[in-house]
Amino acid sequence: MPGSARSAGPAPSTPSTPSTPSAPGAEAAARQGRLSPAGREEALRRLAEETFDILVIGGGVTGAGTALDAASRGLSVALVEARDLAAGTSSRSSKLIHGGLRYLEQLNGALVREALRERTLLLNTLAPHLVRPVQFLLPLTHHGWQRAYIGSGVLLYDTLGQGLSRIGPGSATPRPTRSGSGPGAPAGEGPLMGGLPMHRHLTRKAARRQFPALRPDALVGAIQYWDGQVDDARHTMFVARTAARFGAVVVTSARVTGLLREDERVTGAVVRDLEADADADDAAAVTEIRVRARQTISATGVWTDDLHALLGRRGPVSVRASKGVHLVVPRDRLQGSTGLILRTERSVLFVIPWGTHWIIGTTDTDWDFDLAHPAATRSDIDYLLDQVNRVLQTPLTRDDIVGVYAGLRPLLAGMSEDTAQLSREHAVVPAAPGLTTVAGGKYTTYRVMAADAVDAAVAGLARPVPPSCTEKVPLLGADGYPAVWNGRERLAERAGLPVAQVEHLLRRYGTLAEELVDMAVADPRLAEPLPGAEAYLAVEAVYAASHEGALRLEDVLTRRTRISFEAADRGLAAARPVAELIAPVLGWDEARVRAEVELYETRVDAERASQEAAADEAADATRLAAPDPRRIPAVRATPRPRPAAAPAPAGPDSEPDAPAATAISATPAAGVSINAAAASAAAGLRAARRAVVGSIAGARISASGPPGPPTGDTGPDRSDRSDRSGGTAA
Repeated sequence: MPGSARSAGPAPSTPSTPSTPSAPGAEAAARQGRLSPAGREEALRRLAEETFDILVIGGGVTGAGTALDAASRGLSVALVEARDLAAGTSSRSSKLIHGGLRYLEQLNGALVREALRERTLLLNTLAPHLVRPVQFLLPLTHHGWQRAYIGSGVLLYDTLGQGLSRIGPGSATPRPTRSGSGPGAPAGEGPLMGGLPMHRHLTRKAARRQFPALRPDALVGAIQYWDGQVDDARHTMFVARTAARFGAVVVTSARVTGLLREDERVTGAVVRDLEADADADDAAAVTEIRVRARQTISATGVWTDDLHALLGRRGPVSVRASKGVHLVVPRDRLQGSTGLILRTERSVLFVIPWGTHWIIGTTDTDWDFDLAHPAATRSDIDYLLDQVNRVLQTPLTRDDIVGVYAGLRPLLAGMSEDTAQLSREHAVVPAAPGLTTVAGGKYTTYRVMAADAVDAAVAGLARPVPPSCTEKVPLLGADGYPAVWNGRERLAERAGLPVAQVEHLLRRYGTLAEELVDMAVADPRLAEPLPGAEAYLAVEAVYAASHEGALRLEDVLTRRTRISFEAADRGLAAARPVAELIAPVLGWDEARVRAEVELYETRVDAERASQEAAADEAADATRLAAPDPRRIPAVRATPRPRPAAAPAPAGPDSEPDAPAATAISATPAAGVSINAAAASAAAGLRAARRAVVGSIAGARISASGPPGPPTGDTGPDRSDRSDRSGGTAA
């Protein structure tokens, strides 16, 4: 590729390509958590010269979390990633931080409690600038039993969550309210401090006031509850930057091509620098580095089997790829102030507020093709539209869609018949002496997975290592966030920006927004909106390259910003302006700018064409017509025979993270402890479950399919009634 980041000299500073402030030394910048081009050169030198305590392979949220966990214990750490931070699953999720309501029907309180504890930590302590509350409406389609059954589960869910918010770090901060504004809350919602509001029961009329786009005959009532939301790609990047702040060497565009061995023991990896001599046709000319480590941890997600293949044998655990597709539509296409969670015949369907858009998803189908570029098909898109349109007064069409993205869930597929249970949890296993594999799990519990992986790896070190402390380590941008938020009007005045624009920066960068303001003050051209993506400022593109480790145009448009699926043209209008902005930072010449823009345009064309294909195989072939920007060969999912699936439970928890039950009463009575309230809610759930199974086994939520017309309007959920718990529905 012409004009590589290493070989090309800096482009001259022109009015259209503003320069950035001079950077401190590479080592000092790394200690500030800055992932800069100069810092990358220093990191490559260290990879070649040092022996690390821990080498982490994989730059998704689990790998980044593992690097942070190990670095915060005082270990020397390196992280290598073949593409970009969060380039795989960690940028293509439903973007929710939630407790896992599906486990409640199994009465598996330990799993729910673990996830809720992580949600509380992220909301209050670790990332209040990135994780914020989001409310969901769960429509009810049956009178009586369904409200009691689902209500009992969400009461238990909320009771556990509220109890954890009172005992966890940051628990002394005020609780959010249902109105007002706050640093972590969406517009119109309460501040994100000290836990989330309890759920409430709504009548049909009250539910349609929250979401007027719903058809009147699609529900008989609803339950509204709260969970968390995150920009997954930015959160993963902040985890990696925080790891660098504590000494970790973080290098992207660094592909592992082999493992170093001493007899049977893994002692590191062979890493190819994909940014060096990027235009060389001779593979032997590409720079390879032998990275030595006392312990290596694989956090490679859906590439786990590919990494194990470097051992020359099959690993102790295998990962199956499941495709999830999401649609993005403008906010004005659906009239509503809350998210939706709906049951379908195959999965759970979320309608999630996302700034000026809605995210609608997801699907859950096996994927046997390229792991790096999963493609949505016409069938996937039509399925999602069909399902959401069953509850909408005005149906959505393909013309309403501005963005589509597809991701792969790494589901554990072990060697036993217990695959279904394994796939819902994470595993940490020794793949070989010196090599630990962590796989499976869910985004919300990344920190627990990381701690487990490091615990397993350090058992092989010949010295004591402190326990994990990441529950007390806020990510960069979190310290002092409420104070900076409260001073946002002064910050806006200094920057010469509208207050709303500064709020946008604070919710994406936290206290580090001050760094962007400083850059915009030094060069006012950087305070201009990006052409074709006016919600973003030019300074955000420059900062992505100078501080956040972005090395390619698609890194900026797809992960540092979300222009690639938020803009109706998929970011085509913004591509060249962004490339010209980051060119001086990355040392690109005009030929490299042109090449990056052409690569991005080709990618967009291929994605759009693949979304017209009827089946996965055709969509995969069409998507792969666009070259990989880092020229990494395609890797297909590992085909394998799958054990016969047990009959799926008919209840609402048989699908990922669907609410299993909800609440009769939202708040414990005065003088009743959280534990007593939880026990009472669990007892109510068991009783409701027995009643349901005994009398209407065939009429539970998943058996009944998507919401349909109610049988009448004479039951306890008549539309003029008020809330059942926590105030009125008005």
